[in-house]
Amino acid sequence: MSKDRVPPPVPEPIGHGQGIVHCIDAHTHLDACGAREPEVLAQVLDRATSAGVEAVVTTADDLDSARWAAWAADGDPRVFAAVGLHPTRSNDLTPDARRDLEELTARPRVVAVGESGLDDYWTTRREDCAPLDVQREAFAWHIDLAKRTGLPLVIHDRDAHDAILDVLAAEGAPPTTVFHCFSGGPALARRCADEGWFASFSGTATFRNANAAELRRAAQQMPAELVLVETDAPFLTPHPYRGRPNEPYVVPHTVRDLAELREEPAERLAATTADNARRAYRLAEHPQPSRSVARESAG
Repeated sequence: MSKDRVPPPVPEPIGHGQGIVHCIDAHTHLDACGAREPEVLAQVLDRATSAGVEAVVTTADDLDSARWAAWAADGDPRVFAAVGLHPTRSNDLTPDARRDLEELTARPRVVAVGESGLDDYWTTRREDCAPLDVQREAFAWHIDLAKRTGLPLVIHDRDAHDAILDVLAAEGAPPTTVFHCFSGGPALARRCADEGWFASFSGTATFRNANAAELRRAAQQMPAELVLVETDAPFLTPHPYRGRPNEPYVVPHTVRDLAELREEPAERLAATTADNARRAYRLAEHPQPSRSVARESAG
C-alpha cells in the first residue's frame, strides 16, 4: 500500500491519562467511508470510540444517502443524521424528493437539514453539476424546511461566500445555522459571530499552504462558543496526514492542531466544541436508537 493510502494513526484520546475529554465529529459521511454494511459501520464507530469520539453527525449527499443516514442513526447511539441534497445535486430536488426529505426529517435522531447551499467550484468542472440558479432555488427550499421543522441548517459553501450570504439575507436564516467545512476568512467569521452562526472547522483549517492562511486566521478569531470540529470524512484529512483516508477517529488530530493555533489547551477546545455540538443539534433531546446495527449484523 502506498503511503498516501495508509490511514492516519488512531490518536490517543484527548486528556488520556488525566481523564478523557470526548470529542464530537459534527459532520461526516459514514456511507462514503465505506460503512454502509452494519459490520463495517460498527468497526468505523469503534475506532472513533477508541480515540475518544463519542458521537458523529453523518450527513447526506443525495436521497439514497439521506435514507441510509436516518437508518444508521436509528441503529447506534453514537450516530445522528442530517438529511438533504448536496447543492451540486440540486437537479434531483423533484417534488417526490422534497416529500421524501420532509418525511425523513421526522425520523428518530435526524438532527439537521443539509448539507445544502451553493457550490461554484464544481459548476465549471462537472457536467452533471446543477447550475447556480437551480442550486439557489434548492437552497431556499432547504432553508424553509429547516425553519418549518425547527431543525438546524447545515450549509455547504464552496467558492460562494457572498452568494450564500445574499440567500440567507433574502430568505432569513434558521435560528440555528452551521457553516460546515468553514472556508472563509476573518470577515466571514465576524459575520457568523455577529449572526450567531456556527463555524465547523475541518482538516482544511490545519493545512499549512498559503491558501489556508486566511482560513486559519478565521479559526483563531471565531468565538469559542460558536466553534465546531468535523472530519467531513472520507475527505479533507488534517495535516500532517493530508491526502490519506479520513474517518471520524481523526477528529482529535484536528482538535489538537486548532487548539495550538488558538493558543488554548486541547482539553478545553475538545470540551467546548463537543458542548457546542450537543447544543447546536440538541443531541440530548433525541431518543435512543430503536434498533441495533450490531444486532442486525449478528443476526
